[in-house]
Amino acid sequence: MTQTSTSGRATASGRAAGASRAGGSRRVRWTRGAIGVLAFLLVAEAAGRLGLISRSSLPLTSTVLWRAARLPGDTRFLADLGATLEAWAAGLAITVAVAVPLGVVLGSLPGVRVAAMAVVEFLRPIPSVALILLVSLLIGPGLRMMVTLIVYGAIWPVLYNTIAGIDDVDPVAVQTHRAFGFSRLDTIRMVALPSAAPFIATGIRLASAVAIILNIAAGFVTGRISGPGLGAFIADASTGASNTTLILAATVWAGILGLVLDLLLVQAQRRLLRWHDLLSAGTREPAAAKAGI
Repeated sequence: MTQTSTSGRATASGRAAGASRAGGSRRVRWTRGAIGVLAFLLVAEAAGRLGLISRSSLPLTSTVLWRAARLPGDTRFLADLGATLEAWAAGLAITVAVAVPLGVVLGSLPGVRVAAMAVVEFLRPIPSVALILLVSLLIGPGLRMMVTLIVYGAIWPVLYNTIAGIDDVDPVAVQTHRAFGFSRLDTIRMVALPSAAPFIATGIRLASAVAIILNIAAGFVTGRISGPGLGAFIADASTGASNTTLILAATVWAGILGLVLDLLLVQAQRRLLRWHDLLSAGTREPAAAKAGI
């Protein structure tokens, strides 16, 4: 009894120490990242002021950042930013709803996987931007076209990560559940999906970045024909003379948008998959104890 309680306290303290180390590691990464960004901005500013880079071709970093800080006061920019977020959310939601079940099917049924992978490998290299004309002719320009292009380009990271997650499931756990009489669907729901959840979450983060890139690229190519968005805003700015500062300022906001969305997905992953981190810490602690660490 005493040994069990001592072991439990050691495991709990080990998990707390692991959480503390993880928090400290995140702070160190954030600090180093901020220093790297600041150093890059200072070097770029110095290169412009020293004449190493022509100001006529590339404005000063401070000028671009000041213009970017003023953009939220532009109502058209805010409308375009909101349209980009709308297309991103709709496209990513449909991507997850389609790719995860399809990945589970392909990962769980080897025969179906062999039959379908040739088609998947044929479609995957085709860039979504190359399909803009075809999609616009089939369903017309606007939000539906944007969402279709996003789904086509963003589905592959989620699909392949889901398949990889299913492949990584412990076969002993699967066989144990089947031996106790659970059906294939129950085994997938209780064993395969929880085990593959970290893989799926990583695929969703990759798909989020792809969705932002495709939305802005398609908007830039089609302009206002496909509706509002950051890509259309940049396309409008590129038609005027001496608008390089505005184009770069909008590009800065595109980067900020992608960074913020990724951070939100990371936080959601940590909250929803906290059990996975605790389980991993719980399995590492006994191994460390046996090793005398």
